[in-house]
Amino acid sequence: MSGVRTLPPGLLVSAPGSGRGKTTLTLGLLRAFTRAGVTVQPFKTGPDYIDPAFHRAAAGRASFNLDGWAMAPPLLNTIAGQAQGADLIVAEGAMGLFDGAGHQGVSDGGSSADMAQRFGWPVVLVLDVSAQAQSAAATAWGFAHCPGAPRLAGVVLNRVAGARHEALVRAGLDAMGLPVLGALPRRADLSLPERHLGLVQAGERADLDATLDRLADFVAAHVDLDAVRAAARGEPGEPDAPGVAGGSTGSGTGGEPRSAGARAAGWPPPPAACIALARDAAFSFTYPHLVAAWRAQGAEVRPFSPLADEPPAADADLVWLPGGYPELHAGRLAAASRFLDGLRAHARTRPVHGECGGYMVLGQGLVDADGRRHAMAGLLGLVTSFEQRRLSLGYRRATLRAAMPGHGAGAVLSGHEFHYATIVDQPDPPLAHVTGAAGVAVDETGSTRGRVTGSFFHLIAEIQP
Repeated sequence: MSGVRTLPPGLLVSAPGSGRGKTTLTLGLLRAFTRAGVTVQPFKTGPDYIDPAFHRAAAGRASFNLDGWAMAPPLLNTIAGQAQGADLIVAEGAMGLFDGAGHQGVSDGGSSADMAQRFGWPVVLVLDVSAQAQSAAATAWGFAHCPGAPRLAGVVLNRVAGARHEALVRAGLDAMGLPVLGALPRRADLSLPERHLGLVQAGERADLDATLDRLADFVAAHVDLDAVRAAARGEPGEPDAPGVAGGSTGSGTGGEPRSAGARAAGWPPPPAACIALARDAAFSFTYPHLVAAWRAQGAEVRPFSPLADEPPAADADLVWLPGGYPELHAGRLAAASRFLDGLRAHARTRPVHGECGGYMVLGQGLVDADGRRHAMAGLLGLVTSFEQRRLSLGYRRATLRAAMPGHGAGAVLSGHEFHYATIVDQPDPPLAHVTGAAGVAVDETGSTRGRVTGSFFHLIAEIQP
């Protein structure tokens, strides 16, 4: 063992619920601190494929998910170790502070509050005060004093109507001894555009850098950055695994760790030695820790773009199609003959795996929102439709009935599902028995045919016995 790892001080940005301004504040803080010469390590709690890309653009350092429900402690500690070399950690919470995967009132370790407690990060609570004044203090007080609540660093008010409104809200918080770290006025022009699965992706924003600078200017003008940084705290991590060096890259950029002991540190195993990974606007929902883990253990990852009609590398051992937005590009994908022919050729001799959107593209057809059917790769019998949308959302446990790349039959995987596709036909043998967080079986079992596998759930980690 190399001793106890000490992480830099950190904070977790959270709120009473979604849509209250967490991402606006987080991105503004990341860019503002980075511009001031502070090396900031971003994290995202819970399952999210989009926010980490915005974090990376804002901080210039890779952002990773930390998920207390889906990840075992060794993996959590190793991912947190990517903060070594940074001056400050800023983690963005998911949903509300105490919201998690649990049922019957129990969080099961999946809430942002649990993660803040685990690493000793005080919470910066974002309060949307657009429809209240002194009553906001009662909300903040409840979050600060709820049983099991993490330490409250302070409150940032959001959507403040004016000086009078701010004074009233501050008076209520002052009376309860709750520190106010800043007050953000209403600014509709700074909202980030969204679509049905969240924010429009960072890679699709030509104006992203300018937008991040505007957010940093906005936050720096209305939040006490010195007070925010001074409130950061942290606790020592658990002992490092052999050869992991605390998960540090040694490069100071928050990239992938280099270590012969990566598996011992909890990193998931690579599914192949050379992986052709689809990556463009249609295939972008890849958890950063998975690609980091694959590379940490010596796998070569070769990105390619199906939307540019690029085939996967001819000498790759595996093609991996992640999730994304194939429904927005179904016509282009159906016409991408070099991509589809290369995919089919690969599947004749080597494995192909698809997650969610990638799974849909492996199927026979995809019906778009206007009712038009587009032929897909035909490597599985799956047919999906967006003409009548149905939300499927939640954590997943999958017990594999057949092997998939990197995981044998009988393995138990943790993952997450988030899509609006309806299954029209799913005729192939199921890949797995899949349940939600409460143990109730779901219909989205995935499929397998020959060397081709696919699932609606996005893999997070294998659960070790």
